[in-house]
Amino acid sequence: MASNTYKQYAVLASSTVAFTVCFMIWMMFAVLGIPIKEQLGLSETQFGILAATPVLTGSLVRVPLGIWTDRFGGRIVLFLLMLTCVIPIYAMQFATEYWHFLAIGLCVGLAGGSFSVGTPYVARWFRKEQQGMAMGVFGAGNAGSSLTKLIAPGIIAAAGWQMVPTVYAVIMLVTAILFWFFSFHDPKHLVTSKTSLAQQWALMKDPAVLRYCQYYSVVFGGYVALALWMTKYYVGEYGFDIKHAAFLAACFSLPGGVLRAVGGWLSDKYGAYKVTWGVMWVCWVAFFILSYPQTAFVIQTIKGPQSFHLGLGTTMFTVILFAVGVAMAIGKASVFKFIADEFPDNIGAVSGVVGLAGGLGGFLLPIMFGALVDLTGVRSSSFMLLYGTVCVSLIWMHFSFRAVRQKEEAAEASFAKGAKLTMAER
Repeated sequence: MASNTYKQYAVLASSTVAFTVCFMIWMMFAVLGIPIKEQLGLSETQFGILAATPVLTGSLVRVPLGIWTDRFGGRIVLFLLMLTCVIPIYAMQFATEYWHFLAIGLCVGLAGGSFSVGTPYVARWFRKEQQGMAMGVFGAGNAGSSLTKLIAPGIIAAAGWQMVPTVYAVIMLVTAILFWFFSFHDPKHLVTSKTSLAQQWALMKDPAVLRYCQYYSVVFGGYVALALWMTKYYVGEYGFDIKHAAFLAACFSLPGGVLRAVGGWLSDKYGAYKVTWGVMWVCWVAFFILSYPQTAFVIQTIKGPQSFHLGLGTTMFTVILFAVGVAMAIGKASVFKFIADEFPDNIGAVSGVVGLAGGLGGFLLPIMFGALVDLTGVRSSSFMLLYGTVCVSLIWMHFSFRAVRQKEEAAEASFAKGAKLTMAER
């Protein structure tokens, strides 16, 4: 019989691989959508809707999937979820009309619900002081977004975009089978039958849950939106072909997924609040800089007209975007550390609704990006929108945790005073 330690890490490894593949497929329109946009002659808004369609269903199913994971176990739920996605993925190659892609995209989007299954499934195999690390490692499966940027362009160049669904369907099927054979189930991890569905839904009225929904809609929703949007952004703003644009976009997606484990470790060590607060400030500064559009202007000087240009070059843009990816990776883990600390008996239900909020952010933001570009003609307007969402998070965090900060400061002052008295007595 396998030891508990072996089971822990087998579950963590198999779940992380499964989630990586699910996320890769969930983000497939980030690259696949570009030749489809050209083929169908879509506007920016229509492209945003196409790219975001899988995100919608992947978000809406997160709450029921989280609850089912609490009740039936993550192993069976994740396995069946992956199998369900195989046929829609394969069928995408036969789509010819815009509505075909939207309908199939809704089905393929179910893969995105894997996060709210794997998070509680993995967390319950580890002690509380290890849960941040475990959830961070699992969440590194977000790197699947960068995989699709590295794999799909090569397939498209070699055999056309229609080959991508075939390859992805095979990958999903093989991964589901491997997951089943290398994962485990523990009946002790199931939520007791005394906990009703109504009681689990009642958790969603908790102000703390709503607060974490907003944070996650920024760090995860913003990550998903940018992962879907950046390949096309590089193509339009800097004139790269799809292969090079996807590679540069992966510079954001890869750290945004892989370094989530670092966020879990930092949250375990320093606490969820301090880590999330720092993440929001990094994003605030970065989005302010990225918001500035390419600008050319002329100043009348004593020597005549003098032309100037302000704007980020490709290198600086990519460096700042990389920093955003790192910050969001850490923030995604720290928000879920909040959940593990405050709702240890209902991680599945709460992570489901917080994941739903993050997913809905990832669905709405690309559509809003496209609408803003169509309306203003300024591509950097997408970063202006993200800048505003971070402002909301910072203000909300400041007022929500003011009492906590004051309590901590009072405790530290009391400790320091006691230490001084002790030294004086000596």
